[in-house]
Amino acid sequence: MHDSQYIQYSVAHGVATLTLNRPDKLNSLMGAMMLELFSALGTAAQDDAVRVVVLTGTGRAFCAGQDLADPAMSPKAGSSAPADIGDVVDTFYSPLVRRLRAMPKPVVCAVNGVAAGAGANIALACDIVIAVQTASFIQPFCKLGLVPDAGGTWLLPHLVGRARAVGLALLGDKLSAEQAAQWGLIWKSVAPANFESEVASVARSLADGPTLGFVRTREAIDAAATATLDAQLDLEAAMQRELGNSQDYAEGVKAFMGKRPPVFVGK
Repeated sequence: MHDSQYIQYSVAHGVATLTLNRPDKLNSLMGAMMLELFSALGTAAQDDAVRVVVLTGTGRAFCAGQDLADPAMSPKAGSSAPADIGDVVDTFYSPLVRRLRAMPKPVVCAVNGVAAGAGANIALACDIVIAVQTASFIQPFCKLGLVPDAGGTWLLPHLVGRARAVGLALLGDKLSAEQAAQWGLIWKSVAPANFESEVASVARSLADGPTLGFVRTREAIDAAATATLDAQLDLEAAMQRELGNSQDYAEGVKAFMGKRPPVFVGK
């Protein structure tokens, strides 16, 4: 366990669990908290003992988004001009989402409660999102005259299509975890009694799997959003060329031929 002020960090059985730990504020985000999260993700990325990352929250919320009381959201001392929210996004949110999408191992988000604003979009930037049935997803930016950030304007239409993305963004309605799963916004909605065991089961499955292949699969699917079919076919061939020379592929073939479970190493 390597805890910082706002992020709990632990590793067990190849799974690094990063827990947002500001429950009295519904895990709303501040600059210092995001820097700690960014650092924790970097630690997990560089640790060979970590095979998968789980991101979750303490208390009754996953993350309520940006804390508007954060000093970064206030005008600079002696200035009458409003805070530069674009600078906040450039400094904290965009690098955080880029790090999540570039993690060299799978990332599971366990949404334990409400996920609102940037908190929702940080969750959606993860590879697999599992939410407890009592959780909800909200895009409240419209209530403040803003646009969805933390990748929201890219993630929403790619996950649920333009019509639903625009509806969620312009109306700011609360979307239940069950509806989010039905729409394809997240992977699965799980009953509270089964939530922790389901997250642990998925994390273990990923940790035991060919993580290099998992990461390349994510990269290929992300690339498809802007690629032509021809470009995607070329990318698939290049990735199969790389993965076909990996230790995991050799082990997978040996295990299949030997009718035994494979032991993957992520290389």
